Amino acid sequence: MFANKKLIITGGTGSFGNAVLRRFLNTDISEIRIFSRDEKKQDDMRKHYNNSKLKFYIGDVRDYQSVLNSVRGVDYIFHAAALKQVPSCEFHPIEAVKTNVLGTENVLEAAIVSGIKRVVCLSTDKAVYPINAMGISKAMMEKVIVAKSRSSDSTVINATRYGNVIASRGSVIPLFVDQIRAGKSITITDPNMTRFMMTLDDAVDLVLYAFEHGMPGEIFVQKAPAATIETLAQALTQLMGAPEHEIRIIGTRHGEKQHEALLSREEMVAAQDLGGYYRIPPDLRDLNYGKFVEQGEVKISEAMDYNSNNTTRLDVEGMKDLLMKLSFMQAIARGEHVEPVE
Repeated sequence: MFANKKLIITGGTGSFGNAVLRRFLNTDISEIRIFSRDEKKQDDMRKHYNNSKLKFYIGDVRDYQSVLNSVRGVDYIFHAAALKQVPSCEFHPIEAVKTNVLGTENVLEAAIVSGIKRVVCLSTDKAVYPINAMGISKAMMEKVIVAKSRSSDSTVINATRYGNVIASRGSVIPLFVDQIRAGKSITITDPNMTRFMMTLDDAVDLVLYAFEHGMPGEIFVQKAPAATIETLAQALTQLMGAPEHEIRIIGTRHGEKQHEALLSREEMVAAQDLGGYYRIPPDLRDLNYGKFVEQGEVKISEAMDYNSNNTTRLDVEGMKDLLMKLSFMQAIARGEHVEPVE
């Protein structure tokens, strides 16, 4: 799919960008451009990969001109730039809007103007029934994607939506690892809280599936297992040889859900089950208000959302097996001190 093609990754210095590079940099792809505002991380990546196919562009998705300058001559875009931390978005919601909503508009407009063939945007489970500023901004981002896809004849725009990437920087797993090493009690919010569990490779696979199969405005979701936070903590203590390590419950934090959803019940009615994935078609209703006011849909009343409480549930052994797929956890289990995935 990428032979002799040029790809740009917005927010490319993050965990997803690094995963794409590890997958594709040594293939027959012509060029991969990394677009971000972090010059230090770009310099670190330049030295680490030392590959002539890799090009770096300093800029910000909030600045349309910098996006436009970076995408000239490119075939495809993976749009991963975002503000993702729930607390920071909660305190600074307008910043989340500027990056996640207006920044996405800039990327898509630049793609259409420049004749980019395909754009895949990355969203999150927190966009479904959002209760925090980060999720709300991502839900609006998805609306922008669908709206822009309607007005683009030559650029195919679609999106993916996925849950927690395990052991990524800023996630709970490195925190638990540090607490175990320091002899401190593991702090969990609610032992019965559930979360989808995905690896970075799963996230890349999902984006590539959407890239290959997506039509304008569609959102793709990968079916994923989930686990309770207590199960995750128990799996980590066992892998680190500390099965009796103390676990302390601190209560649910502001902006957290008991369970996360990857598809709403309204989406489940229309979604196509593709085996390992769900395809959500865009809502293409026109402005005939009868469809919103006077008419109903019985199927929606009967449907259930797809959430981390009704998906496949991992037990401790299943969680350990998933964790041990990660080089980070393999090193931790050997007693080595390593950093989480960038």
